[in-house]
Amino acid sequence: MKTILLQLDTDAQPSVFDAVVAVDAGVDHLFRHGNVAPVQVRDLIYGALFTRGPKDLKQTAVFIGGTDVDRAEALLKAAKEAFFGPFRVSVLLDPNGANTTAAAAVLSAKAGMGGSLDGVKAAVLAATGPVGQRVARLLARQGAEVTVSSRRPDRAEAVARAIGEATGAKLTPLAGVDADAMAEGLDGCRLIVSAGSTGVTLLPKSVRSTLGDLRVMIDLNAVPPLGIEGIEVYDRDADRDGVRTWGAIGVGGLKMGIHAKAIRELFQANDRILDAEEVFAIGEALD
Repeated sequence: MKTILLQLDTDAQPSVFDAVVAVDAGVDHLFRHGNVAPVQVRDLIYGALFTRGPKDLKQTAVFIGGTDVDRAEALLKAAKEAFFGPFRVSVLLDPNGANTTAAAAVLSAKAGMGGSLDGVKAAVLAATGPVGQRVARLLARQGAEVTVSSRRPDRAEAVARAIGEATGAKLTPLAGVDADAMAEGLDGCRLIVSAGSTGVTLLPKSVRSTLGDLRVMIDLNAVPPLGIEGIEVYDRDADRDGVRTWGAIGVGGLKMGIHAKAIRELFQANDRILDAEEVFAIGEALD
């Protein structure tokens, strides 16, 4: 029986990137729907459920994407609510590449720190964005002592509180409004991940040079100027002034491998929900 992937996208034009990865991962048939709203999800899911018997439903799966992460999470909620009894299919949530990118970043950080993040003092810059939040969440689940930064104190505090409630960890908010505040808040950090928007330098070299404990830096912005001054976009475990560094493209190869494997994993069972933690576990199991 052929595999079918139902691509539900929040954007008017479903992502070509996600479609190409699905095809390269071996999906036989890809059904793409754009501008999907939660109210439409049930009938789309029912169309996938009722055309095959329960024993064959593992050959059907759902991918939820788009650039609006909050809307995509609402689609996932609606999809889960549409399932009942044995009538369910596996779902991968990866809007804007947030889960696969975060998983690749944290796995790179783990490698850079010698295979363990337990007790590592880490910071996520621009942690209030979708990728930053997931990076912080995954770091906290790996036992890191995480500082989350934002230009707005209230947003940093809200993210620290929400991730703390989800993971049981205690995160430290940091309002990085000036160089002195950044230097003080990042003092002692061994790992820094920058997940900010394009065109914004979050960690200038003048501040970075004061961080004597820093061992690993990862910048997930591919468009110059990068979020961490001194990193190159192609860095993949490069040595920059004695610090191991990864740039966005350096992380990208692992991200692509995780994305493709996650698609294939969808067809191993009909009841899997792949969110950030599940995607991270898939990345850990990559050869």
